[in-house]
Amino acid sequence: MEARDIIIRPLITEKSTTLMAEGKYVFEVAKAANKIEIAKAVSTIFNVKVAGVNTINVEGKKKRMGRFVGKRRDYKKAIVKLAAGETIEFFEA
Repeated sequence: MEARDIIIRPLITEKSTTLMAEGKYVFEVAKAANKIEIAKAVSTIFNVKVAGVNTINVEGKKKRMGRFVGKRRDYKKAIVKLAAGETIEFFEA
């Protein structure tokens, strides 16, 4: 897997913006990716040093539209902690 295939998109939420003050950034990642692959992908794409990675498998919520029941998709979320003094300019804008 290539680095651009592992990191799908950044997740910008209220909670993730508060984590940025601690040097933690949140990304949606490929379900098959492990913590080591995620750390290497973030370091190559953004040219930063990664201190740690936490991953969460998020189940999609069940949603109803009248009598029809559907489900949002499942995805994997990664919280990446950077080394001290490192930032990602993509999120600062």
